[in-house]
Amino acid sequence: MALRPLIAICGTTGVGKSKLAIEIAQHIAKQEAWEGAEIINADAMQVYAGMDVITNKVTESEMQGIKHHLMGFRQPGEQYVVGQWVQDAMKIISDIHGANKIPIIVGGTSYWIQHLLFPNRLSNEEITDKKEPKAAVMSEELARSLESLPPELQNLFNSFPEQPPIASVDPAQSLSLHRLLSALDERVGARWHWKDTRKVHRSLCIIKETGRKASEMISSQSENTVVARYRALCLWLYAKPAMLHPRLNSRVDTMIERGLLDEVRALQHIAISGRQTVTKESSADYTVGIYQSIGYREFHGYISSPNPSEDTFNLAVENMKISTRQYAKRQVSWIRNKLLPMIKAANATEEAVFPYLLDASDIENGWSSDVQGPAMEITDGFLRGKIDRDPLSLSDVARDMLTVEEKTTDPLSVLSARRKMICEVCTANKKEPVMIEEGREWDMHKKTRAHRLYFRRAAETSQGYRYGKKIEDINTMESQPS
Repeated sequence: MALRPLIAICGTTGVGKSKLAIEIAQHIAKQEAWEGAEIINADAMQVYAGMDVITNKVTESEMQGIKHHLMGFRQPGEQYVVGQWVQDAMKIISDIHGANKIPIIVGGTSYWIQHLLFPNRLSNEEITDKKEPKAAVMSEELARSLESLPPELQNLFNSFPEQPPIASVDPAQSLSLHRLLSALDERVGARWHWKDTRKVHRSLCIIKETGRKASEMISSQSENTVVARYRALCLWLYAKPAMLHPRLNSRVDTMIERGLLDEVRALQHIAISGRQTVTKESSADYTVGIYQSIGYREFHGYISSPNPSEDTFNLAVENMKISTRQYAKRQVSWIRNKLLPMIKAANATEEAVFPYLLDASDIENGWSSDVQGPAMEITDGFLRGKIDRDPLSLSDVARDMLTVEEKTTDPLSVLSARRKMICEVCTANKKEPVMIEEGREWDMHKKTRAHRLYFRRAAETSQGYRYGKKIEDINTMESQPS
């Protein structure tokens, strides 16, 4: 059976993804072969109601009459995970196809888009936000692991908290949950930092709700060939950092002028009326729902202060600009290191996903020539069933960014490559261990001034001799994991 068509538009914040999606939808509406197009939001923050400034939603007038789905339908603070979005998006896509229209997926959460395009790659895709999950039939291996747990961890499993703790507020329970996960599913426990309580909690939920380890599910995924769920045109809007960063800085200023601080205050009110207490910055949970959005964390301290100063405000503004730039960098990294290798792996079996990069560096002067024009040409070819343009021929930027080194897409290999390790040298409090990811992050950590200082101090005490090295061998010692 032939795969149904779909257009996905991804990229960083501030490159015009929503604008292009609406323009493509209007373009398709003029073609005789289709009844039009509808847009499905793939931004993890824009699914929440209200908070239009902090999530930078497209306005009603900007939509130009094009129907938008999965936008503003969840309440702030609600948890809405990728598996839920994939299932919701698939139902809407089916309806859109049934109306002889083209679905256009648009958003900066490329992680969501990736799991929509490629099925059977989520360990918890079947897990939703059910309040009362059915009792799971536990595997024999898991049952044995539970029986061997120390009493305090058995009690924690039996009285499992409904919500993840906040690491800064309750580090003891946060670390205990991580110990519980590591005891039941060592591979997944090594993947998450103990402070990443939401993911630790979710991994334990999988165990309780399915009776299986997340690593077992991931292992079974490794046996599956990567295949595409749809015939997809993937348009990546990319802007060079030197031109994007000033635009992002200006965007933050505009958001503040439009009422960003009022929305942060509204979020605080919602949090206070719920389970959270947010009178202090340390007690705010930035890992749930819309509280993850850039702007809430950065302005929380300023809004909460009884005597906010201009310096505090200016610092919050600068921190938000830094966070926005860092987020844009992570978005690019995900597309290059995760999405593109997955597309390549799927196309090795059958070419079904077509990635194109459009240079959105100069959207004021080059939108028509660099983005809109090529996008319409490529879209027309895609809908006819044949695209003539070589993705690498569009621009020098396209050739450079679409050419990526070979990366594994095997879920088990990816899991094993992202292990966290405790830096015993930098851990002053055993109840709150410092954890660093193996590989590049660990190599960078060893070079930090703080680590080298703690290492030298350790070498000058009896603690240093547990490595079996003399103090004069410190340069050799610093090249080894702690």
